[in-house]
Amino acid sequence: MGESKRRQEALGENYGKPKPVIPGVPISKETATKFVSWSTKGAWAGIILMIAAWLTIRFIGPGFGWWTLTN
Repeated sequence: MGESKRRQEALGENYGKPKPVIPGVPISKETATKFVSWSTKGAWAGIILMIAAWLTIRFIGPGFGWWTLTN
């Protein structure tokens, strides 16, 4: 009898289901990994947007301000 069959008999109907990260909380390791992936992508998107806004305010904004004051 192989290890897989022993594990299947020991776990019964829970065999093949993902284990929760914290007992009692219905979050599996796969769900936690997806959350980390999405939050990392969101953080990078926020960093890029912040740099774009800073560049716009720092360099493009004063140019428009000077133009409106002189004309």
